[in-house]
Amino acid sequence: MSVEKKLILDIKNLKVQFNIPSKSILPWAKPTALKAVDDVSLKLYEGETLGVVGESGCGKSTLARAIIGLVPAAAGNVVWLGEDLTKMGNEPLRLKRKEIQMIFQDPLASLNPRMNVGDIIAEPLRTFYPKLSKQEVKDQVKEMMYRVGLLPNVINRYPHEFSGGQCQRIGIARALILKPKMIICDEPVSALDVSIQAQVVNLLKELQKEFGLSLVFIAHDLSVVKHISDRVLVMYLGNAVEFSECSTLFANPQHPYTKALMSAVPIPDPKLERSKKIQMLEGDLPSPINPPSGCVFRTRCPVAVAECANRKPKLLGDENHSVACLLLEK
Repeated sequence: MSVEKKLILDIKNLKVQFNIPSKSILPWAKPTALKAVDDVSLKLYEGETLGVVGESGCGKSTLARAIIGLVPAAAGNVVWLGEDLTKMGNEPLRLKRKEIQMIFQDPLASLNPRMNVGDIIAEPLRTFYPKLSKQEVKDQVKEMMYRVGLLPNVINRYPHEFSGGQCQRIGIARALILKPKMIICDEPVSALDVSIQAQVVNLLKELQKEFGLSLVFIAHDLSVVKHISDRVLVMYLGNAVEFSECSTLFANPQHPYTKALMSAVPIPDPKLERSKKIQMLEGDLPSPINPPSGCVFRTRCPVAVAECANRKPKLLGDENHSVACLLLEK
């Protein structure tokens, strides 16, 4: 008998938009709405890793920041363990951050250069558990440093004294020190060398198994996403175009955009790599301030038809595989 997975995060019709000031000199001119995330829904279960992929500017990082409350949602719901985070006040939302932490893209820029490693990792403990003694905090910091592959004797050093991979380990330690239930990884390995990327990804998998973590893993490198993810969300211009189990998505992508992304993934067999056909996308990513009508991908889609300009496709299917494409609705 299979054990039912526990739903911990349920995002429903989430929208995030930014108001861009009008260039008009008229004082009553209305700002232009930039739809960074447009009607995205997804579910995340306990112990699962959700990969989020797409081109730069497709809304991946904005989605991550909206989940944790760093940017406000214009509409929709972010339900965390039965509680809607979008309806919470500042203080209740701040307390929820003990359960949800984030690892940022640039490891060095996300660390305070005026604080040493010990203080950086200890800061969440001092914020949420102020009654802990200095020795208790120091012991927990050293234990976490050792767990992420940092020697405790570097506890008094500063971020600029470390490599990019070591700085990212510091960021991971800071995120884990509160023992959260979910970590949002916003392109945590994109600024690292390939060999260091593998070390950090394997470390995250080990820590996930040890602490029972759920991960939202944002990345450009589909090979990394395939290695770490259970399910994958493909985004384009703020929209979810395909959502599937990882193995299904890589074996049989359905959306034309997903197919183009998959065709660019290198194959570690020289003969197969030379013989494969790469599906090149023509044109640039449209502006989210003035997106195409209907299907947002139609201006670059190799199989678009006239109907695509008139009707926006819905993400249809089930939790195992759903696609937003008018041609697949027929």
